[in-house]
Amino acid sequence: MKTPKIENKPPFTFPLMLKNTITNYGNAHAFGFVGEKPLTYEEVGKKVRAVMAMLETFEIRKGDKVAILSHNMPNWGIVYFAVTSMGAIAVPILHEFSIPEIENIIAHSDSKLLFVSHALKSKVNNIESYIPKIAIDDFQVLSANISCLFNPDSEPTSSYDVHETDLASIVYTSGTTGKSKGVMLSHRNICFTAYGGSLIQPIDENDRFLSVLPLSHTYENTLGLILPVMFGSAVWYLKKPPTAPVLLPALEEIKPTMMLTVPLIMEKIYFSKILPAFNDKAVMRTLYKVAPIRKILNRIAGKKLKKTFGGHLKFFGIGGAKLNKVVEKFLLEAKFPYAIGYGLTETSPLLAGAPPKNALLESTGPAMNGVTLKINNPNPKTGEGEIWAKGDNVMQGYYKMPEATKDVLNPDGWLKTGDLGYIDNNSNLFIKSRLKNMIVGAGGENIYPEDIETVINNYKNVVESLVVEQKGKLVAMVHLNMEELGQKYNNFKDGFARKYDDIVNETLSDLKEYVNSRVAKSSRIQIVVFKPEPFHKTATMKVKRFLYK
Repeated sequence: MKTPKIENKPPFTFPLMLKNTITNYGNAHAFGFVGEKPLTYEEVGKKVRAVMAMLETFEIRKGDKVAILSHNMPNWGIVYFAVTSMGAIAVPILHEFSIPEIENIIAHSDSKLLFVSHALKSKVNNIESYIPKIAIDDFQVLSANISCLFNPDSEPTSSYDVHETDLASIVYTSGTTGKSKGVMLSHRNICFTAYGGSLIQPIDENDRFLSVLPLSHTYENTLGLILPVMFGSAVWYLKKPPTAPVLLPALEEIKPTMMLTVPLIMEKIYFSKILPAFNDKAVMRTLYKVAPIRKILNRIAGKKLKKTFGGHLKFFGIGGAKLNKVVEKFLLEAKFPYAIGYGLTETSPLLAGAPPKNALLESTGPAMNGVTLKINNPNPKTGEGEIWAKGDNVMQGYYKMPEATKDVLNPDGWLKTGDLGYIDNNSNLFIKSRLKNMIVGAGGENIYPEDIETVINNYKNVVESLVVEQKGKLVAMVHLNMEELGQKYNNFKDGFARKYDDIVNETLSDLKEYVNSRVAKSSRIQIVVFKPEPFHKTATMKVKRFLYK
């Protein structure tokens, strides 16, 4: 099967791409904090060159690794472009990683310099002795034994020859399997993917991105940084985590046209705000069950939701994990401009996607332009099998892990994604499960935990769940909203602690009956376990399953 070629429109190296953007959109807004004056692309270019000059004083050369540990901010992108424009390699580190994980990544990647935000300095106190540190917020040198001042007017003294195939970044996966791997991505890998994203959803210098996901993850990095820079769009950042009191005023001020999110954000909005409004009164609850009326009500709710997001939204990307089917059905009927994407860190990350106008329930849409997808060894009855991918966005391999690379990359370029799915007659991709998550039933049936979890999560008072196999039995671990349950039983003030166990046990018993009446016989759960605390998650809010098996 021949992989189609993508037309190489913009330059596919970061320095040439940035130069192209500055030439075409120099006076356009580039990066800014919400509530502050943004930098123009001309100003970004100047700061990038000044940081390159600073990197030269630290003797950073082509091929050297420079780590970045920071929350999102304008200077994050500036440092990223400075490092990669020299032919050096950026090593973004998720700020949620533990101290040992951060130390291991810096050591494993052979990083020679670390940019760290003031807020995260305490996480890297122990590496003072062997790697210089610079505060990304203001470019203050933090290493006591080094004297170097940042000069905003300085220019690099050398010119750098950067090629498309040069390594641009090593991204360490947060993963659900427990072991971080350094994914090696080239300039072309990332630029190819960003450009492919623009063919799904065209953007220009009038678009405004509001960034709420970590830039150290390829999803936000490629589609929320490289893509807007490629076409001169503006990107806005929050100074605080995107809680409702922070996010709502930002949405009103910025009025974003583009946002990238994970399913949990929209699921929380639907189950905590939208659905309760429909279930508040018996009459409304009854009307909402009638399909034609439900669609009208969802359309009205969709208009209000779009207004909440600033009223100008035209693309609301959802990726990183599977979206709850009930929530997606609401978005579809509400005509909310959502789009489901699919990909992996190893594919820079996008493999498949469709614009909002082509949204199809439970599908990610077709393969991205220039990417070939196939189902390897499909089940003759269902058409389901492991998804394999080929294209210019496929990684160069895992850093220092040749055997792990061979496990997922065939000699002819096919990447084994580890995901199970099928492709319909219209080339639309449907994801079923992670291959490692699938459970084989006693009768040989394929059981997909994610499908059961969707049913569980639709039950009232459930926040999240995880289904695993233990000693041949299906076990559901469930985290409940105890505040809602407390209000339901009106026991917060009087005797709630006394009835706590009874309330939980009754809820779990009802939940088990609810789920087992809605799933296939082979997918019925035998045990339901109450989990008082939320599950540990990755940056894209996927549960770290390996911790609970």
